Amino acid sequence: MADQSLWTIDEVIEATGGRLEGGVSVPLNGVAIDSRAINQGDIFVAIKGDRTDGHEYAASALAAGAGVAIVSRPDSAMAEAGPLLVVDDALVALEAMGRAARARSSAKVIAVTGSVGKTTTKDALKVALSACGQTHASVSSFNNQWGVPLTLARLPRTAEFGVFEIGMNHAGEIETLVDMVRPHIAIVTAIAESHLGHFASLSDIARAKAEIFSGVVAEGVAIINCDTEFFQLLRDAAQAQGITDIRGFGESDGADIRLMRANLHADCSCVTADVRGQEVTYKLGAAGKHVVVNSLAVLAACEAAGADLAMCALALANIAPPSGRGVRHNLATEGIRLTLIDESYNANPASMRAALEMLGASEPTGRGRRIAVLGDMLELGDHSDRLHGELIEPLESADVDAVFACGHAMNALWNKLPASKRGVYASTSQELIAPLLESVQDNDVIMIKGSLGSRMAPVVEAVIKQYRGTSGG
Repeated sequence: MADQSLWTIDEVIEATGGRLEGGVSVPLNGVAIDSRAINQGDIFVAIKGDRTDGHEYAASALAAGAGVAIVSRPDSAMAEAGPLLVVDDALVALEAMGRAARARSSAKVIAVTGSVGKTTTKDALKVALSACGQTHASVSSFNNQWGVPLTLARLPRTAEFGVFEIGMNHAGEIETLVDMVRPHIAIVTAIAESHLGHFASLSDIARAKAEIFSGVVAEGVAIINCDTEFFQLLRDAAQAQGITDIRGFGESDGADIRLMRANLHADCSCVTADVRGQEVTYKLGAAGKHVVVNSLAVLAACEAAGADLAMCALALANIAPPSGRGVRHNLATEGIRLTLIDESYNANPASMRAALEMLGASEPTGRGRRIAVLGDMLELGDHSDRLHGELIEPLESADVDAVFACGHAMNALWNKLPASKRGVYASTSQELIAPLLESVQDNDVIMIKGSLGSRMAPVVEAVIKQYRGTSGG
């Protein structure tokens, strides 16, 4: 079984109902939707997206080594490049493969959702569970209508654990995705003002996140942050789906998995937790109180999955923040040393507060300053001005010395900043780069964060290019 390919062509045909044109001559050991990342023997699925159509790249995917391409509109160039599996809709075919992979798997499956912390929790689960057995998990933030079935379709036959991240922008999305995943264990990390522009209230966001319980298999487990004001709403939603094993995690006295102590450091944390009566002490290889709290959900899921709790906890020392989510770079050039905290991947009010708290926990040496470089938080609708303006509180709590801000929405915060904390305000992130680089002083700690659409990553890249050095977690 261990030597068996991920898929046989007969299995793919059975799952998708497709029509094979040509002969498949290589083992099918992967599934891909990006022609630029083809490995030998991958199944290339030609998905039509909002911006690109995979059919335009099917021939090049086959030329790069794909074993077969799943397409709905075959043409002569594709046929000349390699074997095709013709279907009515490539995305529907990918979903069918995902369902088939889930049906044949004996892995314990865990699904993670929440307004913040999904990816870091998913990644920590992979690290922890890998200490106990073969673990498959979503890469990056593959948590949407194509990312979830793609991750399922890649699920190895021999995996003992599967970890899936499930996201949403609108009500109803999670229910569709979790119906494919059918987890044994479902985690809700937190409820916060993410995508609030698409919802009338935080309660509506909580109800949308609660859709994850609709896919939990019989005798499954719900793991819920009990520090959130929506714990009872989420608990009731889980019970309405027939889930009786509901476990809360957090700092509250009634938590089944409770934080007892945490020593927070700039690049790690030391934690003691009560996991349903068992005291566990462990080190986390990533910084931040939010990471500490979500590590409780990780241990809760590991225990519920039947993994060795001690081995899972020990492995958490090896976690590292994903790209753009708190990676620390220690940089140096002649006469200047600085620490850069890259939080550029995305932002909402809760994650922004967590990042500022992490900046506040950093202690600049000498005359070094804490500098926050902030871009707009998007998809907040009519609440945008208020939520941006409210960032003044965590900025003050973190004792931030200077703020560089960009974007229309960040103007609401800029107007509240005292003159002593104003660095530079600009319309775009690109306009911030030159004044930020000019202002850097020895021993500064710089944190850069904003929603993906605010394009803060180029600011990170510019700082790293200017002050090349070593990167650390």
